[in-house]
Amino acid sequence: MLYIVLIINILNTMKTLNKLLSIFTQLTDSRRDLGKKHQLNEILLIGIISVICGANTWNEMAQYGREKVSFLKTFLKLENGIPSHDTFNRVFSAIDPKEFEQCFINWVKELANLNDKEVVAIDGKTLRGAKSNGKKSPIHMVSAWANEQNLVLGQVKTDEKSNEITAIPELLKVLCLENTIVTIDAMGCQEKIATAIVDKQADYILAVKENQKELYQNIIDEFRFAKELQSSTDEDLGHGRIETRKCSVITHFNHIEKPNRWKNLKAIIKIESTREFKNSDKPTENATRY
Repeated sequence: MLYIVLIINILNTMKTLNKLLSIFTQLTDSRRDLGKKHQLNEILLIGIISVICGANTWNEMAQYGREKVSFLKTFLKLENGIPSHDTFNRVFSAIDPKEFEQCFINWVKELANLNDKEVVAIDGKTLRGAKSNGKKSPIHMVSAWANEQNLVLGQVKTDEKSNEITAIPELLKVLCLENTIVTIDAMGCQEKIATAIVDKQADYILAVKENQKELYQNIIDEFRFAKELQSSTDEDLGHGRIETRKCSVITHFNHIEKPNRWKNLKAIIKIESTREFKNSDKPTENATRY
């Protein structure tokens, strides 16, 4: 049985590597034919594998290649041996980053095998310590995270957090999201983004906060005057506190202005949470989210 498992793992690994190798043949090779000693996709594949294994520099990429040459030759031709560190530097510096990103995302799609109704969380994060022209944190990354796979499916760089609104649609374009549930915080609560998710044959859960004042107030009124309301309550005890959460759901909308603007809108959800601390002077915490 162990041998069967090992054989399956080897075959899956070879399939993954061969798929990555074929995907990178789509990249534009800007090098001159004269003096070209190594295949572009072989250089890129060695570089990627070495980085996954912990390489951080061009020298370490080349060192990894030399130390693992026997393994690499099982799926690469390597007609002129392992590229030098200078070759890795020149090639990776010259390739089109957008082309490379698209190829890499296509490979991740092959790896992901997303489950039905898997949650894909799209969120932005400012890179701490990043600087440009003396200013701190100019880089903000918007990423899509597959919850069950523990895998980043793709990401887009923006200059400011406010640019998430434009970055999210660009990210959605390159992702395969069929039959998943996409969650986004309040910054991404936009009609066009909801439409883009549905067009990808996925469902959405969007947070609503006071940055959308009219929508936020309409939702408050919806729950205030609701005649048909489904609700459920649960308690969580642990870590010196008791947390009570009440989830209320509305599926008939009387106060949302033009609800059809939100493509495939099915429900509005209200989460009320109360956190009490045992053996502590901390005040009770209350929060409401929509």
